[in-house]
Amino acid sequence: MKKDFITITMLLLNCLICFSCSKNVDDPTESPIVAPSDLVVTATIEGKTADNQNGDGSGKVNFNINANNALSYKIDFGNGEIKTVDQGSFAYSYTSSGTKTYNVKVVAYNSSKEISTTVPITLYVAPKIIWSDEFNVDGAPDSKYWGYDLGAGGWGNNEEEYYTNRPENVIVKDGVLKIKTIREDYQGSKYTSARILTKDKFSFKYGKIEFRAKLPVGGGTWPALWTLGNNLTTAGWPACGEMDVMEHVYNQLNKIHGTFHYPGHSGGNATTASKIISNATSEFHIYSMDWRANSIIIYVDNEKIIEFPNTNATPFNQEFFIIINCAIGGNFGGAIASDFTSSTFEIDYVRVYN
Repeated sequence: MKKDFITITMLLLNCLICFSCSKNVDDPTESPIVAPSDLVVTATIEGKTADNQNGDGSGKVNFNINANNALSYKIDFGNGEIKTVDQGSFAYSYTSSGTKTYNVKVVAYNSSKEISTTVPITLYVAPKIIWSDEFNVDGAPDSKYWGYDLGAGGWGNNEEEYYTNRPENVIVKDGVLKIKTIREDYQGSKYTSARILTKDKFSFKYGKIEFRAKLPVGGGTWPALWTLGNNLTTAGWPACGEMDVMEHVYNQLNKIHGTFHYPGHSGGNATTASKIISNATSEFHIYSMDWRANSIIIYVDNEKIIEFPNTNATPFNQEFFIIINCAIGGNFGGAIASDFTSSTFEIDYVRVYN
């Protein structure tokens, strides 16, 4: 009996071994994984017509993706965003404004098998306002949007004004922000003016900023529409970066400057250019900046002043806040006219687009 038991046990072990070995051999009854095939991607741009080939400006694209034997799809939309879906019919909205071409890469998967294709899409996205001040409420500038830089000391440029928050120097009236520079004795200075800013209230990264403004008259006046990096307090200037959308000195009448300050290129060594316009002090003009990760362009009335090749090595890839001011005299403003009494810098609106 003992011998029979051993014999039976050995037979069972052999069967188990054979069964185990058989699992390492391809089972002809199991279906092999089949690679996806016949991948077709259809991208329909919302609002596309014969007259509007790039769409209606909404940025919406309806995708239909199909492939034989595909279980999932990975889509790289060409703007840095990637998503994976189980079924291939969905809508996607691009948000970066302007007319651009995106190379959309689609990969269809079936387990470890895959197939891919790339489809170019050119569409238009209309700019959308993400922040603005239209200056439509009379009184002090809206405290939700604006704070003040106060005091004198030249502000690093040997300027001669004392910045205040008095209504005599800064007020919203009749739909316009007015910054008034005045010759007067005040706190040890001979002139007063104002400098307002959105620091700690609003900042943005990339997009378009637009000012509509009429510039002040008088020798020595130096109005500016500009931005500084949010890390000003910790990094200091010029490490924080400075982008000047508009600077004008009356001693160089109608010459509009667009300028970038950053390490190695600041002060008198800044990257700058200028354009001559007409009637800078008697008519409103539009001063704007189109700010992207790879380029920054400053315009006056949609005419380019300067294009800056933005890179990861510059400080212009972080949040920036907005500043509006009018200085007088100093290194850039120059000699103050002997007959200067007062002058007003008028801003109709500030708008920031995505």
